[in-house]
Amino acid sequence: MRPRLPSSTLVSTPRKKVVLLRTFTPRPADITRRWLVIDAEGAILGRMATEIATLLRGKHKPIWAPHVDTGDHVIVINASKLAIDAKKATDKLYHRHTGYPGGIRTESLEHMMARDVEQVVRLAVRRMLPKGPLGRQMLKKLKVYGGPTHPHFAQQPVDHPLPARSRARVGA
Repeated sequence: MRPRLPSSTLVSTPRKKVVLLRTFTPRPADITRRWLVIDAEGAILGRMATEIATLLRGKHKPIWAPHVDTGDHVIVINASKLAIDAKKATDKLYHRHTGYPGGIRTESLEHMMARDVEQVVRLAVRRMLPKGPLGRQMLKKLKVYGGPTHPHFAQQPVDHPLPARSRARVGA
């Protein structure tokens, strides 16, 4: 049997209104995709890649939702002119596996930059995007070019300056 409390300790509270919080899902009509051009000349690879991943995901927009691709198209030019430290070029290694026993292949950043500059930027950005079908869909909106020109003039891309922290310090 439950002990009875004196009436002075019982507090009557009005019922609280139940509020349902629902996940916001942007509709396809809500999403507007812009084309942005980023100049990679003198940029630090990792810091530039985080900025690109943010733009591809759409986290800079007020309608961002983690389960919907709301991002913009990003064009990276001058990828061959990234600011890479000499020690980083030799020490950073990229690993891949051929699928055969003992088939691990390792390549340094320096060798990869000489062979395929676009792949270096693409891998850096890819690893910062969500894994799975959503991340692969976002990565399709990334276009990387080693030189200063690109063929996407019909989309009327807008220059997107990188923050100062993404640029290498000159003379330091």
